[in-house]
Amino acid sequence: MSKGEVVAYEYKVVELREKMFGGKMSGEKLEGVLNEHAAKGWQLKAITGADVKGRLGPGGVEGLLVTFERQA
Repeated sequence: MSKGEVVAYEYKVVELREKMFGGKMSGEKLEGVLNEHAAKGWQLKAITGADVKGRLGPGGVEGLLVTFERQA
């Protein structure tokens, strides 16, 4: 990269809920998601605990927002 060159990035946010894993979320299951995205060139940027809206009904369920970054 030369001086003054702008590097562009793209971001991807993945919502993870326990129900997506067929039960309780574990380190092993999260590791699988991280490795799956890393194989496609994504780098972990942040993991945030959040109330993630479910697809059915009102309210939210506890989950994680996993943010990935890679050069565009």
